[in-house]
Amino acid sequence: MLGSTRAEITKLVRRPASWLLLAVAVVLSLTFTYLVPYAGANGTAGGAPSAGRGIAQTLPDQLVGNSIGGFPVFAGAILLILGVLAVGGEYGWGTWKTLLAQGPSRLAVYGAKVAAVALASLAIVLALFAAGAVTSAAIAAAEGAPAHWPPAADLLAGIGAGWLMATMWAGLGVVLAVALRGVALPIGLGLVWLMAVQNLLSAIAAPLLDWVAALQRWLPGPNAGSLAASLGATPDTPGVATLVGDGHALAVMAGYLILFVGIGGLLLSRRDIA
Repeated sequence: MLGSTRAEITKLVRRPASWLLLAVAVVLSLTFTYLVPYAGANGTAGGAPSAGRGIAQTLPDQLVGNSIGGFPVFAGAILLILGVLAVGGEYGWGTWKTLLAQGPSRLAVYGAKVAAVALASLAIVLALFAAGAVTSAAIAAAEGAPAHWPPAADLLAGIGAGWLMATMWAGLGVVLAVALRGVALPIGLGLVWLMAVQNLLSAIAAPLLDWVAALQRWLPGPNAGSLAASLGATPDTPGVATLVGDGHALAVMAGYLILFVGIGGLLLSRRDIA
């Protein structure tokens, strides 16, 4: 298991797509969390000043909320793609048989892939926090604003929450890749759910249908958004809204993570890999 995990980590590190996903996550986070609000603080598109709008959201004391605010939707989509690539690529390349012929059992190889994806998810979370810290410190220095950093306990809580959200979405990518035995269709369906369906449910169906509003409390996206909101993510961030308490959100997301990983392992162990 340990050797298989090292091998899976090596594959992720050497795969250019992994670094591209990391770069996209960092660029999107910095652009829409820091650079756009900071640019808006110095004037609108017409050149009129905007009375300092957005500066407060870019300072170091908002690091936790800024770093995890994208995981309910946009950063979550990137993690879903990572999960699909880590597992679905073996179907596209036809390398499952070669991999399993070397000795490890199906569940051992699957467990190694899940562990490698979880560590890669943590790396992306840490990269977003690090990039946000550097950018917010630079903005504070440029504006002469005080750099009040969040307490260590809040930082650890934010990193842990971000890791849970990231791993949950990556787990969804893993189970889609196993269920659909590929890459393209799992990515397409996963992105449709993340970027379209769950937003349509929240914005259109939930206000009109009581049962949809009740269902929202048990879906992964709204729970991720509620957890992000409880840790300081701004409500105008897509997918961020307080629908349930943080304890409820943690329990539901942990349940989904276990469910995704369990279903993926069950399917892989019982079906033909071809």
